[in-house]
Amino acid sequence: MKITDFLSVEMVMPDLAGQNKPAVLKELAQGLSARHPQIPVDELLAVLTERERLGSTAIGDGIAIPHGKLARVDRIVGAFGRHVQGVDFESLDGNPTHLFFVLVAPEDSTLHLRALARVSRLFKEPSFRQKLLDAADANEIFRLIKEEDSRF
Repeated sequence: MKITDFLSVEMVMPDLAGQNKPAVLKELAQGLSARHPQIPVDELLAVLTERERLGSTAIGDGIAIPHGKLARVDRIVGAFGRHVQGVDFESLDGNPTHLFFVLVAPEDSTLHLRALARVSRLFKEPSFRQKLLDAADANEIFRLIKEEDSRF
């Protein structure tokens, strides 16, 4: 499984503007829903919010991987968002979160576990995370993700 199996350049949001966790989740849900109209924003937002209620998906080092399952999807879909200033996402390390990767999987699938592992591995390298923060636009971010993902 490659990240490009579930992420396209159109799903890269380089300029998230929300100033808190609920606003960023809504922005990410709206972006994903716009590209995948079978996913209603309200339904996706409810799933992501419920998952966050169980425990923050901000894993530290400026990274969060909000995720959930929906019956309306027949394959894993993803979106990447960048918040240059960073936002309090209740991260495990207490630091602001800058890089967000949303994953939505079918309800009856375990593929999201492989996708989560793939995304986690992608963000492991500090220099790669910095390149994403410094990238000029969605095209450059997508190119960087594709290149880094091809290393594994």
